[in-house]
Amino acid sequence: MPHVALETTVVRLLTEQKLTLALAESCTGGGIAHRVTNVPGASAVFPGGVVVYSNAAKQKFLGVRPELLARHGAVSEAVARAMAEGARDKFGADFALAVTGIAGPTGGTKAKPVGTVFIALAGAPGTVVERKFNPGGRKRFKELTAQQALEMLRARLVRD
Repeated sequence: MPHVALETTVVRLLTEQKLTLALAESCTGGGIAHRVTNVPGASAVFPGGVVVYSNAAKQKFLGVRPELLARHGAVSEAVARAMAEGARDKFGADFALAVTGIAGPTGGTKAKPVGTVFIALAGAPGTVVERKFNPGGRKRFKELTAQQALEMLRARLVRD
């Protein structure tokens, strides 16, 4: 059986279920959107996404509250949740994935070392957030994070 890319499976599942996906990316820099839009037919299920690298962009484009950023930091469960819910709302999508993390090599702390990432999936029954640890350099971090986010959605789509 030939290998099928994860993004192809996700687009197929979304299409079959007549559902849509929006994205809010920070640390992946548009990498998830790149993978999704490589799939023919993605335009039917992907209204759009945003790359929000700065805190100001998270506030302006997704409605992330400044006090949330001040209290928890950009790389946090609370901010990932707000990003996903903001993207879902702004794009009117059934689902939204959001990622925020520390790709490195600098920026890490003892509590949140380089490689820390929060991945949020917002949908009708609510929002779930997972904390992952993807050390090993920026390129690997971004690739792993994109894969984990898409897998989180795939698992949800086959469960429902």
